[in-house]
Amino acid sequence: MNKNIKDNRRQFLKNTSLSLLSVAVFPTILKSENSTVSLSKNNFVVDCDESTEDLYGQGPFYTANAPSIQNNQLADISEEGTRIIISGLVYNLECSEVIPNTEIDIWHANDAGGYDNLGYNLRGKTTTNSQGFYVFESIKPGLYLNGATFRPSHIHFKITPPGFNTLITQLYFHGDPYIPTDAAASITSGAFDATNRIIPLVSNSNGDLEGTWDIVIDGNGVPVGINNIHLDKGIIYSASPNPFAGHIEINYGVFQKAKVAITVYNTSGQIVATIDERMLDPEKYSVLWRPHRNLPKGYYFISIIINDLQVHYLKVIRQ
Repeated sequence: MNKNIKDNRRQFLKNTSLSLLSVAVFPTILKSENSTVSLSKNNFVVDCDESTEDLYGQGPFYTANAPSIQNNQLADISEEGTRIIISGLVYNLECSEVIPNTEIDIWHANDAGGYDNLGYNLRGKTTTNSQGFYVFESIKPGLYLNGATFRPSHIHFKITPPGFNTLITQLYFHGDPYIPTDAAASITSGAFDATNRIIPLVSNSNGDLEGTWDIVIDGNGVPVGINNIHLDKGIIYSASPNPFAGHIEINYGVFQKAKVAITVYNTSGQIVATIDERMLDPEKYSVLWRPHRNLPKGYYFISIIINDLQVHYLKVIRQ
């Protein structure tokens, strides 16, 4: 790949980092604001830094035996606050495998900075799917005083891969003015380094905030194809409207003559629909998908598959 193409791909990934989710065969592109990404002709290189424990550990507000999160909704639709969607992959320490069936226990404060210590509001557990992927929707946690200053907005995680030790940590958000004064979030080196646990949030077309956090932890999983990202073969430019209800238009490009399929997956990795499958010349294309009216609401991934290789995904929401 020549330098101009490489630079263009890198800029594309930078501009679309939160709408691009690599679910089945290659790593998620955006890990944190401080991760670096580079493309080469045959492979995709991502910094693989082990996720760290938070200085405060699980903190004083943990409640055991939280229920399973239903339909990826940690916060009820009536919960006050700014809606937030967090998703990512769980990797082993070499980032050579994703880890299915990892239990992720999640809890955080409400919009006013208070925890539900009598029940399980804004508390729940989820499990990574067969590709090591997790996603949940909630509200952005509010602030509360910790001594003389506010703690930054944060989400608590207890992450337990099958048969391995639990990681207890916290996730923070770029631009929070209380990160520099927080004893935990301000740490930039050592065992409690929070650098790669401070992620950017981007507003989607529905006005919700989206963030991606990939977790790197000791565990055994299934191989991921580090060499299987091929944006030089094709790409999905857009899918709109997103969120969608009755239909969604998918615009994509093919960069070489090939057998091309546009396929839709659910969050369990199951194929929901194959929208378009044919031999195509290098060109831009558009296809309209009208899903069955009984298709459940939730998150889906539109994939472009070229010569039987999954090349690129976009995340969409069925309302």
